[in-house]
Amino acid sequence: MLKRRLEEVNPVAVTMAGASGVSMRLMVGRADGAPTFAMRHYTVAAGGMTPRHEHNYEHEVVLTGGTARVEYDGAFHECSAGDILMIAPNKMHQLVNSSASELTFFCLVPVSFDCGKPTPGS
Repeated sequence: MLKRRLEEVNPVAVTMAGASGVSMRLMVGRADGAPTFAMRHYTVAAGGMTPRHEHNYEHEVVLTGGTARVEYDGAFHECSAGDILMIAPNKMHQLVNSSASELTFFCLVPVSFDCGKPTPGS
């Protein structure tokens, strides 16, 4: 069993085009022996956003803090801490922090992919 605390993992800035004010902590990944899923924790600063993108795999999101305006397949949804999202493959999506505080969420993705490319470290 792996036991790790969120604050033990240093955040890394997300530099993907279209991202603003986003950092990620890789909580569990390939280096930990995870064969299928990587667990990531994201923080989006007030006024920030994840990149608007799509990819050929599903991922799940659990919002843990703040509120977001989520674009999903052309529709917009107001979401907040406690909401759980399933993003289907090949659907355009983006999370925009719609609050004055940080937006935080966990995201599960396959260990071998990130927008169709190998994910370093995950």
